[in-house]
Amino acid sequence: MKILLSNDDGFQAPGIVALYEALKTLADVEVVAPEHNNSAKSNALTLHSPLYVHQAANGFRYVNGTPADCVHIALTGLLGYRPDLVVSGINNGANMGDDTIYSGTVGAAMEGYLFGIPSIAFSQVDKGWGEIESAAAKAREIVQQLMGNRLVNPAESSDAAPWLLNVNIPNMPLEALKPLKLCRLGRRHAAERVIVQDSPRGEKMYWIGGAGAAKDDAEGTDFHATAQGHVSMTPLKVDLTDHDNLGYWAQTAARMQASVAVEGVR
Repeated sequence: MKILLSNDDGFQAPGIVALYEALKTLADVEVVAPEHNNSAKSNALTLHSPLYVHQAANGFRYVNGTPADCVHIALTGLLGYRPDLVVSGINNGANMGDDTIYSGTVGAAMEGYLFGIPSIAFSQVDKGWGEIESAAAKAREIVQQLMGNRLVNPAESSDAAPWLLNVNIPNMPLEALKPLKLCRLGRRHAAERVIVQDSPRGEKMYWIGGAGAAKDDAEGTDFHATAQGHVSMTPLKVDLTDHDNLGYWAQTAARMQASVAVEGVR
C-alpha cells in the first residue's frame, strides 16, 4: 500500500507531520508538500515559473509551488510509481461548504482524483492545531476502514473508479468525537468586506476579508454535523455542469440562434 501525502499549509505544518506519523503504520507514505503556506490556492498550477524539489532532514520533499503542483509533479514523474491513495491535510481550519472551491487542501486531493487515484482531504474544524493528534488518529481510522472495505486496493486501484472525499474533524479528544456522518456541503454567506490599509509608503493595501458565516447549516450539512461533534464526510465531484437547468439553457440557446438568423436576413 502506497500513499502520497500533501497539504496546503506547508511541509513543516503540524497537521501533515501528525498525519504522516499516523499513516506510516498503515502504508508506505511519501510526502510531497509546498515549501510555504498555500492556503486558498485551489487547483492552481504554476505554468510560467520553474518548480524545484528539495528534501528536508525528515525525508519530506517540498516544492516551491502550489498543493496541486506538488501532487501533479509527484504523479507525472517525481515518484516513479503510481500511489494507491492520495491524502491531503490535515488542514489548519475547516474546509466546508463553499470553502471547498477555494481550498488548497481539497485542490491537492482533487489533483490525485483527476489522475484516477482515490483521494481524500482532511481538515480540522478550528484553527490552531488543537487536538491534532486526535484528528490524525481519526484520519488513520478512516483510511483503515476504507482499506478494509476494499475502497483502496493496490491490486485493483488502476481499474477501479476513483473517488474524492472531503472530511472535517472537530477539535476534540478522540474519545469525545461522535461517529462519522455522511453529509452534503453547506453554504456560506458572502465573504466579509475587503480590509484596506495604508502601506509605509502611503499606498493602499487590500487584504481579502474573512469567510462569511454559515448560510445553510441545516441538518444533513457538514456545518451541522461538525457543530454536533460528528466527523463529516462528503463525496465530491468535479463536474460543474448545471444538469438541472440544461433543458432551460437548450431552449434559451435555440432562441438566441433564432434571433441571430433573423438578424442575418435583415
